[in-house]
Amino acid sequence: MRRLLFVAALALTVGCVPAAAQELEPRAYTNTPVGMNFLVAGYAYTQGDVVTDPSLPLTDAKLHAHTSVLAYARAFSLFGQSAKVDAIVPYSWIDGSATFQGERHERIVRGFNDPRLRLSVNFFGAPALTLPAFLDWRQDLILGASVQVGLPLGQYDEDRLVNIGSNRWLIKPEIGISKALGPLILELTPSVTLYTDNDDFFGGTTREQDPIYAVQGHVIYRLREFLWGSFDATWYGGGRTTIDGRENDDRQSNTRLGLTLALSVSRHHSLKLYASKAVATRIGGDFDVLGAALQYRWGGGL
Repeated sequence: MRRLLFVAALALTVGCVPAAAQELEPRAYTNTPVGMNFLVAGYAYTQGDVVTDPSLPLTDAKLHAHTSVLAYARAFSLFGQSAKVDAIVPYSWIDGSATFQGERHERIVRGFNDPRLRLSVNFFGAPALTLPAFLDWRQDLILGASVQVGLPLGQYDEDRLVNIGSNRWLIKPEIGISKALGPLILELTPSVTLYTDNDDFFGGTTREQDPIYAVQGHVIYRLREFLWGSFDATWYGGGRTTIDGRENDDRQSNTRLGLTLALSVSRHHSLKLYASKAVATRIGGDFDVLGAALQYRWGGGL
């Protein structure tokens, strides 16, 4: 019985739909038994202001994006500490219209997003454990860190402003803090996202972007052994862009709120539903997201 309750508690410990600084990902630093694998298939619908890059020089954007995601993660031991590696491959369909330099333009495009790779390590409060030992472990304070890399392999057309891929590398280091208070878990995750230059930007120009600084907060509550919910919030700012040496007035300072609900439906399967909405935006970022993900887990003695 304890093993079944443990399996339920693991419901969707892996995030599935990344969106750089705009993402809301509760339980990213949850401890997991070594050798456990996760396969996630997800879908997200996004509508509103520029859904691919909020710093692009578009106005009155009415865009819709449908994104499917396939992700894989594995938990393992790194120097005796709990660690995870994950890979995420999204595919999107985008349609809609926006105004550029006073003219209205329509765009329909589909293709792969830039894939992401991430390494996460919990270096305090979450030792690497086999499943039998994990059953007797209880969370208190967890400190961890991760680094995520975005590969410039997604769909990209230098003659278009709205693209699915970004044609540049992304590196995102992050720190994770997670504190359990009975059935309540409080999380805080500050991060910075760094970008290389896009040397084939619109019109053959070179586009640089300053780092984007972000902080996520999550209040997670275990409603049942097989069900948990989370109130999510994030602020992200910075990201001013420069085109061929000309600095733009597009520094971001945006806030989003969200809700997440995760349910373990069987020993190996979990379902997650999530939604988020912009509540304060300076440049771009005024969009809404609805999504769902199905997770299959195996290995590690499960």
